Amino acid sequence: MHGATPEVLAAMSADAQGVLAVVRADALRLEDVVATLARRDRPALVAVLATVRDPGNAGTVVRAADAAGADAVVLAGESVDVHNPKVVRSTAGSLFHLPVVTGVSLAEAVAALRGAGLTVLAADGAGELDLDDLLDVAGTAGAGTERPVDLAAPTAWVFGNEAWGLPPEDRALADAVVRVPIRGRAESLNLATAATVCLYASSRAHRPARGPGAVPEGGA
Repeated sequence: MHGATPEVLAAMSADAQGVLAVVRADALRLEDVVATLARRDRPALVAVLATVRDPGNAGTVVRAADAAGADAVVLAGESVDVHNPKVVRSTAGSLFHLPVVTGVSLAEAVAALRGAGLTVLAADGAGELDLDDLLDVAGTAGAGTERPVDLAAPTAWVFGNEAWGLPPEDRALADAVVRVPIRGRAESLNLATAATVCLYASSRAHRPARGPGAVPEGGA
């Protein structure tokens, strides 16, 4: 413990609350996180951010993933540093509730997650599949229902950059490209909002397997 003046604390932190700690952040390895997904007896749910650079958006997606019961978040490509102060604040504590993997390419993340049995869905406004249609199919009772994409299966959602979304080569990595329907006159949805809608769609479809009110292993 070291005492410090308010001036020193202010120089070290933008919003110091009187106590500061310097800690080492050990990076999580993608293969270790994927290995835990493969061992679970319930559908996995993962959010993958592809070159998402806005810290507020990245942090909000981590928070939404946590709230939806996701098992992990991957910040792929040239995404913002997960320890950026605005990212940390935007997660509202969720950064410490679920694994967040960084330092991998989108291709590496997709290959590892698909290898663990996850369906990879890219979220894009020009997607050929409508999220509402997939939810309707997921909620249809009876065997033999045609399911172009089964939201009840283990799923990794890929979300692109705020400005340009997912380029063709990134969309091509996915098993399917899904759009969130726009009912009104809005041109599009904010990245974090669209991600929240998609993650909750999968969470809803997974609910029978997870059980009412289920949370990820290690969740609060």
